[in-house]
Amino acid sequence: MFRRTFWFTAGAAAGVWATTKVNRKLKQLTPESLAAQAADKAVEAGHRLKDFALDVRDGMAQREAELGEVLGLNDRPDGELPAPHRVVAIENSNDPKYSKNPTYVERSTYSSNRNEDH
Repeated sequence: MFRRTFWFTAGAAAGVWATTKVNRKLKQLTPESLAAQAADKAVEAGHRLKDFALDVRDGMAQREAELGEVLGLNDRPDGELPAPHRVVAIENSNDPKYSKNPTYVERSTYSSNRNEDH
């Protein structure tokens, strides 16, 4: 008699447990529950995206400060860029391009007249 009572109680408990588990799963799969889960995931993704954007902005500001320090932009109170440095790699004093004569104008050897060759 004790065995029958034990197995009856065990079967009833398993049935209650299985029924509870199935009902919870069915409630999770209702359209309202799925919509709520999707909304929660979207909000969470939005927060992650916002945090990422803030991290990128902080990194950009840090890098801009580093570049400003390296280029010497932080030393200038008005924030204007320093004058460019021009270095002539090979200087030919005989070439009129490198002379101090401002009247020299370099002309192209290419002709724009299409009928010249014909």
